[in-house]
Amino acid sequence: MKKYVVFLIAGIIVLVDQLTKLLVVGIDSVPVIKNVLHLTLVKNTGAVFGMMHGQNVILIWVSLIVIGFILFYLEDLTESKAGLVMTALVIGGAVGNLVDRIRVGYVIDFIDFRVWPVFNVADSAIMIGVIGLVLLSLKKN
Repeated sequence: MKKYVVFLIAGIIVLVDQLTKLLVVGIDSVPVIKNVLHLTLVKNTGAVFGMMHGQNVILIWVSLIVIGFILFYLEDLTESKAGLVMTALVIGGAVGNLVDRIRVGYVIDFIDFRVWPVFNVADSAIMIGVIGLVLLSLKKN
């Protein structure tokens, strides 16, 4: 039953991520809150903070390996409800960005706070999930 909840939450993350990306395709930069939050289309051919720029094939394989690793250890990661949600966020975010890499050859980023690199819903889900899993593991020990 836990696996179905993980896949449901991950699926929702992928759906929201892909829908928001479809909404921003074709825009340049639109202020939502001037000088604070803009929607700015960035075609990210790298990984986090633009590292590994242009290494799409490698990044696809890394994503597949990470997703496979998480699925292999799914039972261990989802011992608690919080762990279940955090794991689902990581999987959903990883799949959302993987879909971009396979579909268009880069990750579509668009959330621009002007003081941080532009990111997307999938990136947010991954970061929240990873931080949550780290905190849960620290709490466990």
